[in-house]
Amino acid sequence: MASKFRCEIKFAGAAAFFIVFALLTGLVAAQSSSPSPSNPAEQTLEDFSKAEPDGFPQGWQVSRSEAATRKAYVISREGNLSFLRTTGMDEQMRIKKRIAWDPKTYPIVTWRWRLRAAPQNQGLIAAVFITLDTDLMMIPVFTKYVWNSLGKVGALKEGGMFSGSEIVVRTAVQPVGEWVDERVDAYADFVRIHKHDPAPQAWGISLVAAPGIEVDFGHIGLAKQ
Repeated sequence: MASKFRCEIKFAGAAAFFIVFALLTGLVAAQSSSPSPSNPAEQTLEDFSKAEPDGFPQGWQVSRSEAATRKAYVISREGNLSFLRTTGMDEQMRIKKRIAWDPKTYPIVTWRWRLRAAPQNQGLIAAVFITLDTDLMMIPVFTKYVWNSLGKVGALKEGGMFSGSEIVVRTAVQPVGEWVDERVDAYADFVRIHKHDPAPQAWGISLVAAPGIEVDFGHIGLAKQ
């Protein structure tokens, strides 16, 4: 009788062990099937939180007139908010950042900008260049998303041999002093313009403020949808 009782206790203990093991295994499996933190729905391309000693954003390069451009593009802060404060001097004085991402997985590019001042009769205000590919000569192939005082939102101006295509995302010299958000499907725009898929890895982004324009650039990000 005692032997039978001990066997029943051992059996009950083993059963309890397997039940707990099964529950823990199921919990781990459920956790592993959730979205991976390495592949989130949104990612940050740039938050302008890091600056060089002169205030120029870390990881960025200038296209021309380095000394003047570095003075015109400087990181600033308002409380906990970091952003790029710019004073436009020349449309060719852009800044660029080489940063790769999978444009098929993350087709959406988002950013914020804030107009502070603009002269009268101004055309171009500012632009964000999104480069998803290069040509046969390894020259970046970009789409230029512009804030323009004229034109119609969504208007497309196709580029030439040495210029990228241009899409208007915002018109009018307003609002002034307020952050506004933009969201574009860079992948779909590239396919629509070039009639083929871009490279598996994007090339990077560039920014410019037009002459006489004072504009701030905020967070730049990616999204799956």
